Amino acid sequence: MPHFPLLLLSASPPSDDLLILFQKAAVSLLVGALVGLERERSQEEHLRLFAGIRTFPLIGLLGFLSALLGSAVSAWMLGVITAGFIGLVIVSYYIEARDGSHGATSEVAAVIVFLLGVLIFQEYYTIAIASSVVLTLFLSLKDPLRKLISHVHEEDIYATLKFAIITAIVLPVLPDTTMGPLDVLNPRQVWYMVVLIAGISFAGYVLVKLFGSKKGLALTGMMGGLVSSTAVTLSFSQKSKEAPELGKTFASAIVLACTIMYPRILIEIAVVNRSLLTLMWPLLAILTASGVAASLLLLFGKRRQTTSEVNLKNPFELMSAIKFGLIFALIIFVSKAAQIYLGSGGVYIAAGLAGLTDVDAITLSMANLAHESLSETTAAIAILIAVVVNTTVKAGIAFSLGAAALRRYTLPGFGLVLLVGLALIGWMLL
Repeated sequence: MPHFPLLLLSASPPSDDLLILFQKAAVSLLVGALVGLERERSQEEHLRLFAGIRTFPLIGLLGFLSALLGSAVSAWMLGVITAGFIGLVIVSYYIEARDGSHGATSEVAAVIVFLLGVLIFQEYYTIAIASSVVLTLFLSLKDPLRKLISHVHEEDIYATLKFAIITAIVLPVLPDTTMGPLDVLNPRQVWYMVVLIAGISFAGYVLVKLFGSKKGLALTGMMGGLVSSTAVTLSFSQKSKEAPELGKTFASAIVLACTIMYPRILIEIAVVNRSLLTLMWPLLAILTASGVAASLLLLFGKRRQTTSEVNLKNPFELMSAIKFGLIFALIIFVSKAAQIYLGSGGVYIAAGLAGLTDVDAITLSMANLAHESLSETTAAIAILIAVVVNTTVKAGIAFSLGAAALRRYTLPGFGLVLLVGLALIGWMLL
């Protein structure tokens, strides 16, 4: 960091340093303008504007100049100006909030923008710009967040709190070492996998809560697939009997929900085993493309849009998390035993059996074993087998529980995906 003693009182800095200062000032203004634009746009007409498109850039510039003075004159000046600015914001808030109807969002945003200007002077560009984007995003999500809160039930809060508590308390004390008959089970790793899957599922759960599950079957299927494609398949198959004329639409949504499983698997592999990701992403990308194509073909020519509600459980429910942990531990143990006693064929059998109920557990098991004793090719084939088996199970659910119209359209939709999956398995086995 260049030092500019008495910069404003005596000699000018070298031209290169001056150019850098102007660049930092410009970034500070732009960061403030981004936040100010959002505040100006969202301000309610009947309320006085604390700061908008003009003031927020100046606040960012003030933060930058305060840091500059602190560097050029004395470090205490930055503290004095910061304290003075925060005091000004507090007084402004007190005056505006005397009637009890004024929030503190804009005031807090102003303090953050000031601090971002300070960070920009210190050349923390990445964190400052990223923070300004996140800040603007949160400010613009006021209405969606309020809608989300209105859909959150008391049991959702309790489920999330119980999961967070047991993770914070139990995870640190779990032994981080392998144990058991085959020395393959790591208690801490098992719970890490539980947290990973619950986190991915919770993201989809929040999306459903945020946007609602009555935004159209395709959107519902896509978001619900992040939580549980099986739940979406069951729900839509049953509802197709209530509206058999929408069988094609329900079939498209079910295929799309199951297709979301493939990007979800990619996320899981990316977190656990980056090396395996290199091998798996082209295979799963092909499966995803085939699923999306099948869903779009089913939607082609559809003229009537409809909505439907899907009942999804909070994935942070404690019992659900414990069950997944036990399933994951069992599968990784069985897969290891199958590899030792039966070779690759035993692993493929274990993957097929696991795919009857779940894909996440076998995916994580294979990704973990590929770190140690299992070849990446065997792990990839096992995951593909589980995917094909699981997709077949969901096709069977739709065929057995759905209306005749749903069966008519589900078979070609799932058929395309299954043919692609089988072709990929055959190619990998060659």
